[in-house]
Amino acid sequence: MIGWISANIGTILITAALVLIAAAIIYKTVKDKKKGKSSCGCGCEHCAMKDACSKGK
Repeated sequence: MIGWISANIGTILITAALVLIAAAIIYKTVKDKKKGKSSCGCGCEHCAMKDACSKGK
């Protein structure tokens, strides 16, 4: 087991870093969604999809 870990330590570290980055992005997105922030960063008044937005309903 130790041999396998030492042979694949680079892959394990990169995978762990990517998982942490993805988790942070998902956490931030959910947190912003709960606060009512838009994902596009602009107001809905000029958005072509404003009628499909939950705020526009």
